[in-house]
Amino acid sequence: MSVVVRTIARIIVPMILAFGAYVIMHGHLTPGGGFQGGAVIASAIALLLVVFGSGRLAGHKNLLSLLEDLGAIAFVALAFLGIGCTFFRNVLAGSGGLFGMPVPPGPNPGFLNTGGTLPLMNWAVGLKVAAGLGSVVLLLGLFGGGDDR
Repeated sequence: MSVVVRTIARIIVPMILAFGAYVIMHGHLTPGGGFQGGAVIASAIALLLVVFGSGRLAGHKNLLSLLEDLGAIAFVALAFLGIGCTFFRNVLAGSGGLFGMPVPPGPNPGFLNTGGTLPLMNWAVGLKVAAGLGSVVLLLGLFGGGDDR
């Protein structure tokens, strides 16, 4: 690819990652969540693959596999937090602290820290989806056929 395309990709990829993080973080308040934000983040990996080629990203297969495993373990661990009452119980909701702020009466004005364990689960799902789809895209780039350059 040309220098212009690589420069524009270096500018756009952080914006894509920030938008993916925004979609994941606001998943309990707006449409979106872990899966959608993870797919947005995986699109940044696809862009990097197209622009820089599969050779430069080949060394990151193990990192993506580790992140996918970490996302799955985090999701299951969060699910087991509420096992004293019910599996997947939202134990942090209304308890105070970082994610346990009580929801104000009336329509929610968009406070991020009122979701309890939901934002944490969104992050775990987002990490798993981004790493999983990124791995698929990377492996298709590595083994999907000849490079046209």
